[in-house]
Amino acid sequence: MKYEHKAFILALFVILSYVAVGIAIGFQQYLLAAGLFLLGFVIMGFGLRMKRKQGL
Repeated sequence: MKYEHKAFILALFVILSYVAVGIAIGFQQYLLAAGLFLLGFVIMGFGLRMKRKQGL
């Protein structure tokens, strides 16, 4: 799979994670919201590390 496809899929997962944070806050599930917020940062960090490894 090309780098652009992987980056696009990771970006979608980050966006979905932050959308899920909003939904979790709406249902007053604050621990779940915090976990999803951290998951978004972890996925974003993985994408940035992958980008640095590619040299782009």
